[in-house]
Parts: sequence; structure tokens; C-alpha cells
Amino acid sequence: MEEVRDCRLEEGLRVEGLVECYRDIHGFMAGHLAEAIEVLREGLEASSVRVLTFTGNLVATGLRGVLAQLIDGGLFNVVFTTAGALDHDIARFMGGKYLKGRFEADDTELHRRGVHRLGNIFIPVESYGPLVERFVRTLAERAAGVRGEWGVYELLRLAGSLMEGDRDSILAAAARRGVDVFVPGWPDGAFGTSLFMERQRGTRITVDYFRDMARLADIFFPQEGEAAALIVGGGISKHHAIWWSQFRGGLDYAVYVTTAVEYDGSLSGAHPREAVSWGKIKESSRRVVVYGDATITLPVIAYCLLHGCG
Repeated sequence: MEEVRDCRLEEGLRVEGLVECYRDIHGFMAGHLAEAIEVLREGLEASSVRVLTFTGNLVATGLRGVLAQLIDGGLFNVVFTTAGALDHDIARFMGGKYLKGRFEADDTELHRRGVHRLGNIFIPVESYGPLVERFVRTLAERAAGVRGEWGVYELLRLAGSLMEGDRDSILAAAARRGVDVFVPGWPDGAFGTSLFMERQRGTRITVDYFRDMARLADIFFPQEGEAAALIVGGGISKHHAIWWSQFRGGLDYAVYVTTAVEYDGSLSGAHPREAVSWGKIKESSRRVVVYGDATITLPVIAYCLLHGCG
């Protein structure tokens, strides 16, 4: 075993040095963060299937640009996320103003002023739903002009091509890189509801998620090569990734970034070791959990993946 070493914060310290400092500190999550970077660097280099999952709340923050960079940098070739991520990515592309707020705000007063609160992010009503609806109307009309039936991932590829001017858009980055984006809970937000309303208006478009599942089968059923995943947060995007990974014998590399606890039996809080029991992560895998707010931890991880640390 290595000894714990004292960290010295020298003037001009760079991110690389900070990560080395985390490695020296070791306790309590510092060592996990440093190890997560090592696992991901090895896993992404070795793997043919490279999965990124995240939850929609993060896209309401400035972390949106970091997530887009991870995709644009060619590090990941499969993305799982939630309906909220689509809503926030589209709304911000459309010019929606997401504002710095505070957790302690009076929600009744915000409601009366027409402001949604997402944690300490304030979203004016006009910066959200109406913008998503306007974009989806354009998307549905464009899609209907091509063909009638679409998978969700296919619609999202088309959506990303319409968002090309936004360098911080997750969907635009995925479209540029040819990365498939899967959203199993796609009806659970403004994007899905807006698509339904366009169908009700008479736009001839049908969404068939079985097309997404067929594409996922093409990606995950082949056994050759290894698979790695960076799973940020929990919920359906986390589970969909590890669920499909079982069909190739499980992930070879897995990093969880989370604030959820496991004692209540939740999927969001479940450790990689629990996924081993289901065959979703391999017994022989390299795996680590980083407990912490992703808006703090993910930029450090992302920097090292994009630019190298050591």
C-alpha cells in the first residue's frame, strides 16, 4: 500500500497538478476522483462501445457546454439521457435565458412572476415551453417531409443538424460526430408532448421506439471489443445503459458520479458492485464511484479526458 502524502498547493497550479494532489490526499473522495480519471482514460482507449449518460437537470446549468465537449471530442459514441436534457438543450439553443437564482427563493412568488425554478436555476416561462414547441414544430414538419415513421434517436440526429450553429449544444455535437442519443423516457417532457401535439395537428409523423431498440441491439449485442461507461447521475438513463450492457456480458469499465445513496435500494444509488450481480457490469471490470455534485466533479474529469492529466 502507498502512504498518504500531504498536498501542497503551489502558485500556478494547473488541473493536472490538482488531480495529482487529489491522488496524494486520497481520503475521502479525492482518491476516487483521481482513480475515476485513470479508469476512464484506460477504458475509453480500449473500448469500442463508449457510453456517456447524464440527467436533464445538468443541462440547465453551464455544464451543458462540458457535456457537448465530451461528445464533440470523440470520447463517447453512445449517449443516454432524459427528456429534460432535450428540453433544456433546445430551449437554450432557441435563445432561452436561464438565470442564476437561489435555492431559498419563494416558489409561490416565482410562480406568480412566471418563473420556473430548477434548484438554483431560474427559467422564465417564455424561455422554456414556447421555445421547445416552436422548435419541435419545425422539426416535425421537416421530418414529415422525409418519411412518416421515425425512431427517437433518428429524430434527435435531425434535430441536432438543425442546431448546428450552437457549439455548446449536446444534440448538435452528437449530430456532428454521428453519435446516437437515446432517450427512453422521451415523452416525459416538453419535447415529447410537443411531438404529440404536432401529431394531433395533423403532421404525418409516427414515433417508433422499437427502431431505437433495434439500433441498441446492433450496438450492444456484438461481443467483440470492450465497453466503458461514464454514468453521471442516475434514473432511467443510467439503467438503460447498464441494462443494454448485460447483453454483451456487462461493462468492462464503469465510473459512476452520483449524490444518491444505496441504502434505500434505489437504482440511482446502486453501486457498480450491485450491477455485477445482474451481469450488467463484469466481475473483472475496473469500476469506481465518485460521490459529489457533478457540476463540481465532472469539469475536472472532463478536462483530464480532453486534454490529459499527467
